[in-house]
Amino acid sequence: MGTKLSDLKPNPGATRAKKRIGRGQGSGTGQTAGKGVKGQKARTGHHGARIGFEGGQMPMQRRLPKRGFKNFFRKDFFAINVGALCKRFPDGVIDVDSMKGAGMVPRNAPRVKVLGEGDVTKKITVRAHAFSEAAKAKLEQAGGVAEVVK
Repeated sequence: MGTKLSDLKPNPGATRAKKRIGRGQGSGTGQTAGKGVKGQKARTGHHGARIGFEGGQMPMQRRLPKRGFKNFFRKDFFAINVGALCKRFPDGVIDVDSMKGAGMVPRNAPRVKVLGEGDVTKKITVRAHAFSEAAKAKLEQAGGVAEVVK
C-alpha cells in the first residue's frame, strides 16, 4: 500500500543532536556556556527585558511629550458617495453587506455613512448607518429611500 504514519521519520542528516552547553572546555561551549562575559543577558533567569525597556535609560514613551486627547466613545464611519452607489448597482435595495461584497466598503468598516457627492439617476433604496442631508435629499428626489440601520 504505502508508508504508514507511524513509520515516518526525518531524512538522514535532517536532524541534529541538541547542543549541550556548559559541559566542560572540550565541548566548545563550556565555562560561560555561550553567554559571553557578564551583563544582563548572562544572568540566570534572563528571559529578555520588557517591551520598551532601554537598560535603565528613560524610555522613549516617557521621554516624549504627551499631547491631545483620544475620545474612546467616537464612532468611526466609512464614507461613500451616492453617485458611486448609483453607478455600481442597479435599481433596488443596497445595504452595507452588498457594498462590502462589491468591494466598495472595507470588510472591517464598523459603520457606513452615505454622502451626497454625485448624481442619483435611479430609484434605489439605500440602507446604511448614517446619511448626510444632501445624500438624503438626492435619494428622495430620485424616488429612492434612505433607511438608517443600527
